Amino acid sequence: MKVLACIKRVVDYNVKVRVKADNSGVDLANVKMSINPFCEIAVEEAVRLKEKGVATEIVVVSIGPTTAQEQLRTALALGADRAILVESAEDLTSLAVAKLLKAVVDKEQPQLVILGKQAIDSDNNQTGQMLAALTGFGQGTFASKVEVAGDKVAVTREVDGGAQTVSLSLPAIITTDLRLNEPRYASLPNIMKAKKKPLEVLTPDALGVSTASTNKTLKVEAPAARSAGIKVKSVAELVEKLKNEAKVL
Repeated sequence: MKVLACIKRVVDYNVKVRVKADNSGVDLANVKMSINPFCEIAVEEAVRLKEKGVATEIVVVSIGPTTAQEQLRTALALGADRAILVESAEDLTSLAVAKLLKAVVDKEQPQLVILGKQAIDSDNNQTGQMLAALTGFGQGTFASKVEVAGDKVAVTREVDGGAQTVSLSLPAIITTDLRLNEPRYASLPNIMKAKKKPLEVLTPDALGVSTASTNKTLKVEAPAARSAGIKVKSVAELVEKLKNEAKVL
């Protein structure tokens, strides 16, 4: 079984994001970039499926600038067999990304596609669902447990009321939640081996996909600074401040 794991290059979650002086976007100069944490979970799950003998090949794909090869090499060091970069310097919408991934799915014909449920930069939580709609595959979103048996995959997913288990026929789309697994660290020998693993570079034009966006970013602003909190001496004082100052009562 071939598994396609999708990853995104994002600002590392430990970095405090800064907005550009002209409010045109986020300042990425000299900022540490990493694999989106949810995407790391997707790669880890694919590797575990291979270790169980369920998956035979793991292909990792990313859509982004040339520098995204760094994150693809990291995924290869974690256990993926080969990588594909769809090179684009544009700020792509979720739909454009889904269309590009659909073209890669048509090319690679994987039995299982695993994505992070959302990226920590845009927080859209859209690409997996859009990809499922474009491919016509069944989808199991927010997965906290994945079990493959034959041509079926059981996905336990987190919902508002607890957990729900759905059975999907392969091929299928899965988006990962935090409780699915704990990603491993890449060992030095595997990092060295990853440098020799194949990495194919494609373009949207080569895949026959238009990435023209109907969205335009007008302005990016940092959140307003919060005022310092205060301590109150009694419940009565708290109620008084909530009523007269905060005006929430």
